[in-house]
Amino acid sequence: MRAQFLRLKQRRGPMKAIVAVAASILTAAYSMLRDGDDYRDLGAAHFQRGDHAHLVACLTRRLHHLGYEVTLGPAA
Repeated sequence: MRAQFLRLKQRRGPMKAIVAVAASILTAAYSMLRDGDDYRDLGAAHFQRGDHAHLVACLTRRLHHLGYEVTLGPAA
């Protein structure tokens, strides 16, 4: 939940991030009570396991906005 909060805080601000995390907690609690399952934390890296190409595009755009010229190539 902390990783989700930190990720959302950067884009939406702290108050909206708190509300979003609270909604996630309520959804998880409802699901656990409804189904009788245990809580399974997906881990802090869950949100970083997304589409690799999308992540590269976002980071390249972010560097460009910071004033850097970026040329990408495959790692050796």
